[in-house]
Parts: sequence; structure tokens; C-alpha cells
Amino acid sequence: MLVVGADVWKRGWVAVAVDSGDVTGITTFDGFDDLATEHSAAAVIGIDIPIGLPDDPPRRADVLAKAFVGPRASSVFHTPPRDVLEAPTYRQALKRSYERYGGGISAQSYALRKRIFEVDAVRGDTGRLIEVHPEVSFRALTGAPLEHSKKTWNGQMERRTLLAGAGLHLPDRITGSAGRIPVDDILDATAVAWSAGRWATNRAEAIPDGAEPSADQTIWY
Repeated sequence: MLVVGADVWKRGWVAVAVDSGDVTGITTFDGFDDLATEHSAAAVIGIDIPIGLPDDPPRRADVLAKAFVGPRASSVFHTPPRDVLEAPTYRQALKRSYERYGGGISAQSYALRKRIFEVDAVRGDTGRLIEVHPEVSFRALTGAPLEHSKKTWNGQMERRTLLAGAGLHLPDRITGSAGRIPVDDILDATAVAWSAGRWATNRAEAIPDGAEPSADQTIWY
């Protein structure tokens, strides 16, 4: 069974393909539509991007995910409503968020707007896209909050060891454009693939708990 984990990086997307439990490919894409087309045979594509925007923030999934990851809570961004993300500048989005919803949004959340809309444009064409948050997946893999940030050596080695323990062995050398991707983005995409594999085999858990497999505004791990 082929599953894919996808993560955003500063120039596009990185995708980690896992077939029958083994990492079989690490590739990059400029846009999500190309990624989805290239991996049309995948049983499921897990993505580290919100699927389903809230009418009235915050999303319950984001609040619960922050609590679940504990010390790494800052890695989970609150997902803004569509009308806020549609503002042409961050300054205007911040103003609109305060006026309409009584609170601001982070610059990081607004910066993801292009990628959120890319996924939103294609998700209606397939029932095989699920939302995954890497830190939620790593928290599930270790059974406790992770001690180190993914930007540190200790944090990256901790995450690679966790993935290897789950049977997902990453190569020491990656060829092609993916070899230039930051280490933490590849680790994140692999963790997303781990959760995608669990979802495809009916072993995944959901935040919020008890969500239907097709539900949006749900984080799977």
C-alpha cells in the first residue's frame, strides 16, 4: 500500500512516499496540484496544512493539538477563517481578524495562505487527503512530549530515531532537489507519512476524538 506524507517548505512542497512500510521516494513540488497528480496512486496523502477553515475561530482541533504536544505547543498554529486569509496583506488580515473575531493571527499562519488555498482547490476532487500535524505524530510515536525542538541537533536525532523505530528509515544521502530541503521538513513529511499509513489501515486516532474518517478540521495521527 502506497501512502504519502507532504510538508510545506519555503519554496513549495516536499513529499515522502512510503510503500508497504518502507520509504521509497523523497521528492519536491512547486504546487500541491502537481504533488497530488504525481501521487494519484496513493491510498492517502497526509498533509501538514489545515483542511477546513473555521467559521468562528479557534478550531477545536488546533486547541486540542496544542494541549496534546505540550511543550511544543507553539508549533501548532491557530487556523484563521477564510475571510481573514483572503485579505491581501498581513496587516489587513490582522485588522480584519481583530474587528470580526476579537483576536489577531500570527504572521506564520497568514504566510501559509497560498498553500492552504492550493489544498483547498483540489481537496474536493479526492477523498484521500487528510490533515496531519508532525509534532502530534511525533508525540504519539514517543508516548510523551518531545524534549527538544526540531531545529536542534538533539531534536532532529530524536525524531529520526523515532521514525526508524517505526520502520521508516531515511537515507543518509538524498539525491536530486530534495537533497537541498531542510532536515526538519523531511523529518516532518516522514512523520506525516507515518500517520497517513495508520489512517489507511484504520489504526489512526483523531483530534478531536471520534471524528469520522472524512471529516475536515480534524488532525490525524
